[in-house]
Amino acid sequence: MNQRFVKIFLLIILIAVVVWIDLPSNPGIEIGEFSRSLDTALGLDLRGGMQVLLEADLPEGTEVTATEMETAKTILENRTNGLGVSEVVFQVAGENRIVGEFPGLTNTDEVIATLKETGQLEFVDFGTNRFIEGTEVVTDYLSNDLTTEIVTNEDGSVNLESSVWHTVLTGDQLDAVSVDASTGIFQIQFSLKDEGADIFADHTTVSKGKYLGIVLDKKVISCPIIENPITGGSGVISGDFDFDSSNNLAIQLRYGSLPIPLKVVESRIVGPTLGQDSLQKSILAGIVGLIIVTLFMTLYYRLPGVMAMISIASYAAITLALFKLIPVTLTLPGIAGLLLSTGGGLDANILMFERLKEELRSGRKLRDAVHLSWTRAWPSIRDSNFATLITSGILFWFGSAYGASLVKGFALTLAIGVFVSLFCASVITRALLDLIPNFFKNVDQKKWFGA
Repeated sequence: MNQRFVKIFLLIILIAVVVWIDLPSNPGIEIGEFSRSLDTALGLDLRGGMQVLLEADLPEGTEVTATEMETAKTILENRTNGLGVSEVVFQVAGENRIVGEFPGLTNTDEVIATLKETGQLEFVDFGTNRFIEGTEVVTDYLSNDLTTEIVTNEDGSVNLESSVWHTVLTGDQLDAVSVDASTGIFQIQFSLKDEGADIFADHTTVSKGKYLGIVLDKKVISCPIIENPITGGSGVISGDFDFDSSNNLAIQLRYGSLPIPLKVVESRIVGPTLGQDSLQKSILAGIVGLIIVTLFMTLYYRLPGVMAMISIASYAAITLALFKLIPVTLTLPGIAGLLLSTGGGLDANILMFERLKEELRSGRKLRDAVHLSWTRAWPSIRDSNFATLITSGILFWFGSAYGASLVKGFALTLAIGVFVSLFCASVITRALLDLIPNFFKNVDQKKWFGA
């Protein structure tokens, strides 16, 4: 008896925490480095925003591997998160395309510019030649024409436009990048990995008095002169930077260079009008359905039916709290998955209650009937939910492999809903049923349990 009340007490505490998380006015959670705003994240179809289609910008016939596309997708996610654009979804679509969705975003220029850049940083040996910022140069790194390094004119001067310059080091040797404005001038500090630090030290030692160009995507962003050997494995990129330009450059460098160049095939602004209308109709349909289900469960199963509705209400609160904590971006297909898993939660309760009625009709005592109702209903509950989880896994893989983010969202919310519904049926409903024999020992079973 005491154990049952302890379980109920712990469940009350859990539900209280869940309700606190679900409150719209919740200020969020901050525990050390862990931080959550606990705002409900809405997807592109419900909130509106921007959708961008990117394609590998390579010569015809060039093969793009799945690994390269996945790496590019991850880097794009890191870049946009670094810009402060949250709730972004990137999906690889087909063999050479990536679809990006930006809920709530309408100012597209800065984000598109950051996405398109390959972010390939090179430290280039310009010898005694100084280039101004923005000059396009040809280097021997990933260049199609490597037949000439330095092109000289008849008078002995160097033809800067036709020369191919030697790349000493590339950005893949960067270990850390940060923006520094402590002196009032925006600069980008960087440190190198061990291999890169050795190469950098060797070059700066033998090239004192020469220019070491810092080139991003074949454009010069800085051209400092090597005054002294740099042997510490760290340095500073200086130039005509402001807050935005230095931050954007640091983001590109910090999250690495794209393994393949990308071009924007299509970008469009998506309005939320259709999604909001569908959402309102879905909410109305859900309310009507909930009323009908509540009436049926109460009239047919009586007291257990009321307990089932308490369990379903707990399910909805717990699921919403998990969506805020993970967080999960809600879309219309995601809401459909949530509603479908709600049906699974009801199904588990119905299986238990039907077993309870059968045991009572066979003459079992109430306490024995309550115990057997779960024991004998569990195999059916387990198998049906396990089959649903397998289906969710297949749909999630399909959505990931083919860029179908809507299918992926449906599968994710369905799987989360299945786990929560199992918890509510096996813990909350069972805990409530275990209390019945203590308060309803000698009652009309037909009246209270529909038996």
